[in-house]
Amino acid sequence: MTNTILLFVLLLAAAPVAMAQQPAPAMGQQPIVLRPGNMQVQANSPANRPDRAPVYPGGEQALGLFFLQHINYPEAARAKQVSGTVLVTATVNADGTVSNPVVAQSLSPECDAEALRVVPLLTGWQPAMRRGRPLPVLIQLPVPFGGAGEMTVEQNRRQPLNKQKR
Repeated sequence: MTNTILLFVLLLAAAPVAMAQQPAPAMGQQPIVLRPGNMQVQANSPANRPDRAPVYPGGEQALGLFFLQHINYPEAARAKQVSGTVLVTATVNADGTVSNPVVAQSLSPECDAEALRVVPLLTGWQPAMRRGRPLPVLIQLPVPFGGAGEMTVEQNRRQPLNKQKR
């Protein structure tokens, strides 16, 4: 009986180690969120890991402006006062086009449909690069609706210091 309990405890202790060594399944795996500041060339990195993340021309500000200009806020969502973001995963292809958009985080059926309509219109991306060659990469895009896309910019006003002379 003691040997059985000891064997059971050893198996439980070894289970997390064995599970950690197994590669994650490709299907259903969460997309890797690439951050431009963290990209670097690695000597033995996987063949699908880019050295440089894809970049939208003009950066995040241009991307936000694109959404403001092209999103038609659905009337049903407006009537329900729905606001927030639809998180869409899509592929930035080697030619800079966007394909295969899928809603990863829903807001409402109307907003989801509008996000899926607008995301493929994003063209002109600088594709991800792997050792100097363009590479298709899965990205996540937050598509804003309602007040979620409004940015407030606070201007710093310089005020003179009140120096008292003694």
